[in-house]
Amino acid sequence: MSLAHGVVETPVFMPVGTKAAVKTLSSEDLEGIGAQIILSNTYHLNHRPGLEVIEKHSGLHGFMRWKRPILTDSGGFQVFSLSKHAKISDEGVKFRYPQTGEESFFTPENVIDIQKKLGSDIVMVLDQPAPYPVERQEAIDSLERTTKWALISRKQSLEDGQKMFGIVQGATFKDLRKRSAEELIEMDFDGYAIGGLSVGEPRDVFFEVLDYSSEFLPVEKPRYLMGVGDPLGIVKAIAAGVDMFDSVLPTRIARNGSVFSSEGRLNMKNSKYKMDTGPLDSECKCHVCSDYSRAYLRHLYISGEILAHRLFSWHNLHYLTDLVNRAKFLLKRGKLIELEKELELIYG
Repeated sequence: MSLAHGVVETPVFMPVGTKAAVKTLSSEDLEGIGAQIILSNTYHLNHRPGLEVIEKHSGLHGFMRWKRPILTDSGGFQVFSLSKHAKISDEGVKFRYPQTGEESFFTPENVIDIQKKLGSDIVMVLDQPAPYPVERQEAIDSLERTTKWALISRKQSLEDGQKMFGIVQGATFKDLRKRSAEELIEMDFDGYAIGGLSVGEPRDVFFEVLDYSSEFLPVEKPRYLMGVGDPLGIVKAIAAGVDMFDSVLPTRIARNGSVFSSEGRLNMKNSKYKMDTGPLDSECKCHVCSDYSRAYLRHLYISGEILAHRLFSWHNLHYLTDLVNRAKFLLKRGKLIELEKELELIYG
């Protein structure tokens, strides 16, 4: 996938830097981990620090000193996650920032304009995810509004090299997912996201919806599964034909003392690691696993040292980056099912 700030090889996991920073890590750290592209959030950046500050730095890349591609979310997920602070109409979404009480109005037009000013490589349209569970009529309403907004956004001009993705909705209704995909495909977006998942649905429902949603999308365009960052979920999504993923999960669990590993997810707060001189993961080649013992890393976390958050985050992102590269290798050889079975044993 060729973008304004470089070529991205897919499948790819995108670390999330919601407010122009992946928590505890610098842009140089992300380059060292091997991140090809990161995600930031339009809703949060528009509020703080605000467009004026970012434009002073010639865009988001200059602001955070990141040379590689950036995808910006439109704020659609906040329609779901901050529903208590949002009022939705056909014209757009009025948000009230809970910390300050300030209000902003996001429309299908101005979210594209904001992302243009941010200098995003990939801009996302404004969408309305449906919650889980949801009545069919509510799912239809959110789908129709998402389609209406997408059509308005698609007519907006972009800067040279920028690409725009549409977002499929339809909740857990197969026919609605198909309808949403078909309506967006008619608009000829540069890529398509599968939205409205990871909103509380059971795991089996998630995988079922993922499988058929991916089938409705063109293979020649990038397919992006929003909000998925667990090892098994990523590999199953790759098997379903998805190209791109993002999630705060790897850094969030790191700050809570947990890490991904070839043995499964480890809770480093556990006292059994107090005297453990081995690495976090004997199969991992990241500098955290090469340089530090489980006992030391547990000590850092138990002692409240911020370094623990940083090192666990580094490891988790390296683990996922390496996992996706391994999946890519096996996919080309028709052996991805081997990795899927392996992960089902330790993460299923």
